[in-house]
Amino acid sequence: MTTGSTTTGALAESLDDIRSAARIVRDHVGQMESTADMQTLGEGIGASWQEISYDQLTAQDVTESTELDNPQQLADNLLTVTPSMIQIETFLTDNLVAKMNRKGLAETGGLAMSAIRRRKNADGLALFASAGTTLAGTGTTLTSGHITAGVSRILADANEPPPDGTTMYFVAHGYQLKDLEDELNAGAGTYPLPAGLSEDVFRNGLRGQVGGALIKVDGNIQVITGDDVRGGVFAGGKGGAVVRVQGMALKVETYRRPMRGGGGDSVFIRDDYAWGERSAGNWLYGVLSDGTAPTS
Repeated sequence: MTTGSTTTGALAESLDDIRSAARIVRDHVGQMESTADMQTLGEGIGASWQEISYDQLTAQDVTESTELDNPQQLADNLLTVTPSMIQIETFLTDNLVAKMNRKGLAETGGLAMSAIRRRKNADGLALFASAGTTLAGTGTTLTSGHITAGVSRILADANEPPPDGTTMYFVAHGYQLKDLEDELNAGAGTYPLPAGLSEDVFRNGLRGQVGGALIKVDGNIQVITGDDVRGGVFAGGKGGAVVRVQGMALKVETYRRPMRGGGGDSVFIRDDYAWGERSAGNWLYGVLSDGTAPTS
């Protein structure tokens, strides 16, 4: 006969091994679609979305004796955006589904769609690397002046100002935002911060606008070679610089595979889209700056 208290160790084989909770690894919220001019490629009109723009004409001085005989020739330009497909497949066996923790199974359903959204946003961020002009530069500590410079150059562009009603955006990495906060909080700890913007930034962080541009922090921006990060300042929204064209609509299909692994279901998600830059070189600027992880 065994004597003593009956503990979990004594009856270890009687304890079920059950996962109490489940979660998926969180994604950063992508910002590009919220800033873009969203267009759809209609059915039966070809492989590409196309937009024509016409160059400006110039008025001439005339007098009562002037006889105009030099007509100005109209010129057009074509923006072509051609959607291409991405796809992902997942396959879960019947054996797995029957035995997997219910909470975990419910959470995994969104993983593939998250991958599609993440890839779509990353392709939009790639516009900053192909911008005609880049502000700041490798290893440079970002300042509000760089953002103001971008906004000013867009609004005063000699080739073509952005349409009325567009919103100026600064899509930034979190480390770039930290540089701007440090600039505004430069006096903290040395002298009292006056009530107003600096005090608010010190207490709550930088939110809203800087230099006329609405800040959108996108943690999907990657740190690149040399510990730099690349954001962008641009005229966004309807009629703005960033165009996202949807081809075929996003589609989810399930395919039964009885011959694979004792049976199971493949889930396919397909998307079809492309990004383009309107008025290239005029309304979008890359912002490259130091991306070293902050320590203070």
